[in-house]
Amino acid sequence: MTTPIPIAPTISRIGQIFVNVKDLDRAISFYRDTLGMQFLFQAPPNMAFFDCGGIRIMLGIADRPDLDHPASIIYYQVDDIEKIYETLKARGVEFIVKPHLVAPMPTYDLWLADFKDSEGNILALMSEVPRKVA
Repeated sequence: MTTPIPIAPTISRIGQIFVNVKDLDRAISFYRDTLGMQFLFQAPPNMAFFDCGGIRIMLGIADRPDLDHPASIIYYQVDDIEKIYETLKARGVEFIVKPHLVAPMPTYDLWLADFKDSEGNILALMSEVPRKVA
């Protein structure tokens, strides 16, 4: 008889994403007022927290040189990428790439649009547009 192999713990949920910023007040304004994210709280000395669909976004000024770099790309999932693109563009968001089809999938088309936040970090809109089934 063989001994069952224990199931190892897995990573299955994002709890928080850190976004490096240079000017916290400017970044708070961008994420709250321009992107329209729900501001949660600010914590001393240099952190601010937002909710994005149950995932916490932490804006912070790096306290060590090895953390002082642009963030990873965060893809914000939206239903109507063209509408959100136009809204954010009207609010002054600097888009690098307009909404475009990236990959036709069996049941949806994947669309992306890249933009920069107030701190120069690259972010993206992502939309899975359902395909019409004949």
